[in-house]
Amino acid sequence: MVALHPVSTPPLHLAQLDYSVLQQCMHCGMCLPTCPTYDATKLERNSPRGRIALMRNIADGNLEVTKAFGEEMYFCLGCLACETVCPAGVNYARMFEEARADIEEAGVLQMPKRDFVRAFALRFVFAHPLVLRALGRLLRWYQASGLEWLVRTLRLTALLPRDLRELEPLTPRVQAQFSDALIGAVESPDDPRHRVGMLTGCVQDLAYPHVNRDTVDVLLANHCEVRTPGAQYCCGSLHAHNGELTLARAMARKNIDDMERAAGSLEELDAIITNAAGCGSHLKHYDELLADDPRYVARARIWSRKVRDIHEWLAEIGIVAPAAPPRTAAPPIAVTYHEACHLCHGQKITRQPREVLKLIPGLRLVELPEATWCCGSAGIYNITQPEMSRELLERKLGNIAQTGAKMVATANPGCSVQLEAGARESGQAFEVVHPITLLARAYREGA
Repeated sequence: MVALHPVSTPPLHLAQLDYSVLQQCMHCGMCLPTCPTYDATKLERNSPRGRIALMRNIADGNLEVTKAFGEEMYFCLGCLACETVCPAGVNYARMFEEARADIEEAGVLQMPKRDFVRAFALRFVFAHPLVLRALGRLLRWYQASGLEWLVRTLRLTALLPRDLRELEPLTPRVQAQFSDALIGAVESPDDPRHRVGMLTGCVQDLAYPHVNRDTVDVLLANHCEVRTPGAQYCCGSLHAHNGELTLARAMARKNIDDMERAAGSLEELDAIITNAAGCGSHLKHYDELLADDPRYVARARIWSRKVRDIHEWLAEIGIVAPAAPPRTAAPPIAVTYHEACHLCHGQKITRQPREVLKLIPGLRLVELPEATWCCGSAGIYNITQPEMSRELLERKLGNIAQTGAKMVATANPGCSVQLEAGARESGQAFEVVHPITLLARAYREGA
């Protein structure tokens, strides 16, 4: 139980949040069956309804920001499944971020190890793209040199502390080239009809730069001129979701500035394209994030109005169907689709990726049971809450096995890393691939 303690000065963020946001919840309970943590524990405090009640008491000054409150809010995945089913339109994402900001400012979860990891990851590595790339190159050398193979073969990972030992299999495979080595600053088809900006991300840039290249190829095939800033900053979603709102705003300003330099002005772009679900959900809310910044508020509104997920954009402009390859006797390949939480729940995009997959010759879409249920990645949840994350991953792997598919499509780098690690550990044989990569392959094969 979380005890109530009246406080004289309510924390800044939740207390200053528009109170109508906190009042939206009707306590109807429709969110309960959709919440992975409530499903696992059946405890009211582990549900969206329970967490909202706690947040409202914080805002009212009836509850202190305690360690118990902090642990509860970080036990939440932030998957936003509750928002999808909520009949009252509760803006849980906004409350969730403001609550975590209050927790960090109150310092109730401070510990030397946690503080170091947060400072190193959020304020150093993911706040500076050159540092992130340098770390990526070091990790690439470790993986490609054979040292990683030797360490694993000799089981030297057993010498690591338990938490690091458990995280080691989740290490993403860093690629030899980053996105700006694969993508020109400006690329244009013969008959451009649209002009778009391209966002390459941070984890996507290191682990899946080919997905960015594939996205540009798909845009070119769909008559879009593409402008891509080099060495881009993190979108800030990791910072916002972990209580670092000041840093999230700094990342937003950097991205707006970089895109303006690449495009001339935001108004000259028909769309700003993202191919990462978690990033896209955050990028579309720069207007809210920078609402109190007089220098950026107008530009942030333009930005948010123009950001599109790649599947959303293709559906909007009318996707060019790939040509059928030469006839083959091979049966169609079964592919299933895992819906990244921040694409289906955060951005309400579910139909468009399926339309892309159904358009590709040689594929047969097999629906995934519980396709919208979180895989347990959830940003850095698989690092901070490994036990619950593993439970969710095992559930997802079981559902994938039911489909018999040898290919799993998903549109978020965090989900891809999680599912690839799960496949390796479980011995399941399936390829994890972005829907846009499959479309790019189809364009090339049909050319």
